[in-house]
Amino acid sequence: MKTTLQALVLICAAALTATACSDPTAGGGADTAPAAKVDPTAKLDGVKLTMWTAQNTVNAPRQVIDAFEKATGAEVDTQAIPDLYEQNVPTKLASGDKPDLMFWQPSLSTLPFIQPQQNLLPLDGEPWTEKLGDTEKTLGVIDGTRYAAIVTSPAMLGVYYNKDVFRKAGITEAEFPKSYDELLALGHKIKDTTDAAAFYEAGGDKWPMQWQMQVQLTDLDKQWWADLNKNKEAWTDPVVVEAVTTYKEKLLDAGLAQKNYRTGTFTGSADALWNGEAGMVLNVTSFQSQLQAKYSTEEINKKLGWFPVSNSTADGMYSPDQTNGVVAFRTGDEKRQNAARQFLAFWLDTDYEAYIKAMKIPSVQPGVPSPEGLPDTSKAQIKALPTANGVFQAKAIVAPDTHLYLAEMIYGKKTPKQVAQAIQDQFAQVAKAQGAPGF
Repeated sequence: MKTTLQALVLICAAALTATACSDPTAGGGADTAPAAKVDPTAKLDGVKLTMWTAQNTVNAPRQVIDAFEKATGAEVDTQAIPDLYEQNVPTKLASGDKPDLMFWQPSLSTLPFIQPQQNLLPLDGEPWTEKLGDTEKTLGVIDGTRYAAIVTSPAMLGVYYNKDVFRKAGITEAEFPKSYDELLALGHKIKDTTDAAAFYEAGGDKWPMQWQMQVQLTDLDKQWWADLNKNKEAWTDPVVVEAVTTYKEKLLDAGLAQKNYRTGTFTGSADALWNGEAGMVLNVTSFQSQLQAKYSTEEINKKLGWFPVSNSTADGMYSPDQTNGVVAFRTGDEKRQNAARQFLAFWLDTDYEAYIKAMKIPSVQPGVPSPEGLPDTSKAQIKALPTANGVFQAKAIVAPDTHLYLAEMIYGKKTPKQVAQAIQDQFAQVAKAQGAPGF
């Protein structure tokens, strides 16, 4: 979500091979015949696997790696790729460097940048695939072929709120919004009855600004997104322009954000909400992760709550990120390739319950209960996931850097119409570089 796509365009256009950024919806290149079943705990003495991670997720697979090495005798070496991860990984792949395993965002917009048809092992038919929840089953799949194992639940987008601020404003659960308009009305109630800002917006870090716009696009149907991906619809659609305009005029210009929203930060949003300086923050699960790193479950339950919202319903939104998916590469070494598949089978079969308990995260498998002790905000997100709408990263073949153009808007450099046009221009540029039909 923080990636600059122009850099990826250059990688696709110049650095990779001629087929590197081919149509993400086209088949070919991958042998999708079912692979032989693997025993998750079979001995692998002397086998060494390499796993690439982002700098902030280098310790995420530690529990499962330790358990796998102990059970099999294999060695799994993690290598942290410098930020920006989504930019530097394709560059390393273009140079000929290739791991056995890698964290990667399993979305329609990001998975194609690593050439799944040419580079990755297909994972259809693996025993863990049918254990995934309905939403998780839709991730990591390109043209009907699964290329990513889903090891964590996609981030949930919704509203974190300060319970004390809501009490001061006289807001009860019965008033939780069932539409974006009702969410803004809630904001006005906070603004009019308390000293807190209704929302905290992080214009300094930019990327969180996209969420206010995204929530308003949830009424666009599957056909609209399908047509967008074929260049039959565009981001300049009046619905998109209206969403940007509403964010500017009815939230920012209306004084519903904190005074320093142009320079606000992601970490600042957590502090402001915790201290009651803001009543609400619209953000994804990484917002909660920073709170859990500082406060106990009991403290979070006492101080904060969470509810889902979309444009015209009370549904949440899910947002895939690079911690959700793990891919296995075609290395040409059959022994290592089978070991990589065995590692994934061990992760999602043998060790999965121990892994999520150690990580204190929700389960992606309905048959495996989430660990006890999760904050109520996390439990609310688990409950909302089955009916959640996907963010545009999960629906569009390219995820434009909307936050960069919104940042220009808050400094008066772009109008809402110009923001929409910039989004469309970048979307078409990257889609063309990928060789997507219609562009």
